[in-house]
Amino acid sequence: MPDLVPIRRALVSVSDKTDLIPFARRLAAHGVVIISTGGTAKAIEQAGIPVTAIDQVTRFPEMMDGRVKTLHPRVHGGLLALRDNAEHVRAMKEHGIEAIDLVCVNLYPFEKTIAKPDVADHEAIEQIDIGGPSMIRSGSKNFGFVTVVTDPSQYDGVCNDMDAHGGATTHDLRKRLAAAAFGRTAAYDTAISRWMQDRLAQSSGSELFPNPLLLRYSRVAELRYGENPHQAAAVYADPTCPEPGVVSARQLHGKELSYNNLNDAAAALELVKEFVAPAAAVIKHTNPCGCGVAGTVAQAFESAYSGDPLAAFGGIVAFNRNVDRATAESLTAGQKFLEVIVAPDYEPDALEMLRERWKNVRLLAVGTLPRPHERVSRLAEYRSVVGGLLAQQRDLADMSPDKWKHTAGPEPSRAQLDDLHLAWCAVKHVKSNAVTLVRDGCLVGAGAGQMDRVESCKIAIAKANAKGENRSQNAVAASDAFFPFRDGPDLLIAAGVKAIVQPGGSKRDDETIAACDAAGVSMMFTGNRHFRH
Repeated sequence: MPDLVPIRRALVSVSDKTDLIPFARRLAAHGVVIISTGGTAKAIEQAGIPVTAIDQVTRFPEMMDGRVKTLHPRVHGGLLALRDNAEHVRAMKEHGIEAIDLVCVNLYPFEKTIAKPDVADHEAIEQIDIGGPSMIRSGSKNFGFVTVVTDPSQYDGVCNDMDAHGGATTHDLRKRLAAAAFGRTAAYDTAISRWMQDRLAQSSGSELFPNPLLLRYSRVAELRYGENPHQAAAVYADPTCPEPGVVSARQLHGKELSYNNLNDAAAALELVKEFVAPAAAVIKHTNPCGCGVAGTVAQAFESAYSGDPLAAFGGIVAFNRNVDRATAESLTAGQKFLEVIVAPDYEPDALEMLRERWKNVRLLAVGTLPRPHERVSRLAEYRSVVGGLLAQQRDLADMSPDKWKHTAGPEPSRAQLDDLHLAWCAVKHVKSNAVTLVRDGCLVGAGAGQMDRVESCKIAIAKANAKGENRSQNAVAASDAFFPFRDGPDLLIAAGVKAIVQPGGSKRDDETIAACDAAGVSMMFTGNRHFRH
């Protein structure tokens, strides 16, 4: 297998014509015979570059609206033949097949087509490329002799290699291009498979978890490191995801994002997606240390930040509304230190104010957020474990109080119900075992990640009453799962909590209900738990 293979004949057939003409000119300058199809051939010809139509090679016309044009032995024989195999060379001569040394194909824009809202099935199907992947695979299998180009970003590298080696390419380049080419066809087929599975799920309610599970993610960037400096890391994007997120966000300002930044920012954004009213959340280590809902974004941030200013130092802030000037003024007041701010967008004067205040804070614009009921339920959540992958449906259960069951104490007031709703939404985003305390539209205490629920209650109360503020008095509480004993509720009641929301379902629910009734504390059962591990 030779190191250097001269490029004498190239087949170029591209959907994305970015930089096509400069590439074709550089090939022609090396004396390469360019073979092409349809619109690609026309574009090359109009640029004054000699080109041979594919039907002159196959001696067979393009037909069926271009569905059949390159699926021919004179194409695939020219790509697959081993040039150092006497039998292959004999067969080429016998059947009039000439070697093709370079194939340049980028595929029909299937991914771009299905990204359009309400795209018709027939429109998507027509963008499933058949001949292109076939040529890519044929050339890549024979990378010892064939150079395979699948993206305009590769054009300069190929031409530079040819310039350096008298019109030939190196074995190392061909091997690297073949690996990238097989990755491209795998990603393309995965996109098609996922689209068809999604269509089946919509029409017939088929499984959310197909077998096999095919995932396709594109690397967005290599990160400086992972959770710790000794861990390498990267961020990948799902190109088919229809819902705004931090991976697809526009970074408007600040330092490069880290692994922890992205993880925390994603957690903050998911929390504010729970609310219709203006909301803000402050996140540390994926747990909310503050969350507020109010009439304006600025008021929501004030409530969120006041929940735990100590923990908010170096935190991540997310909003479900655009950041306006009033919010920017609140963000920049005092000696706050924030790592990331995430919002649908920023008003120009607010953006300028934030940029002037902080050199390094990362400002992310994710675009318009869906309302709670508009979030995409068909998206699964994945978590890697050694040797496998866990998959589950997104936790998008209805969080509104409409279907809650009043089980103890007086009927909660409207204001208490609003606070209970906030506490219930927040506790869903706190690591289990989780307990939250809310007062006047503000998360004032959170107990996260404890091995027993009593300890979570103690931490939430301690956070609420830090510096002697006694914010647990007249607060409401939420627990992400039922209380197995009354000891947790007893602590909350003793701290001054006036209403509790929890899933219910414990064998000792009657004891908890009795404790609330005796203390005149309202209790609501939701019927759903929200563990988060």
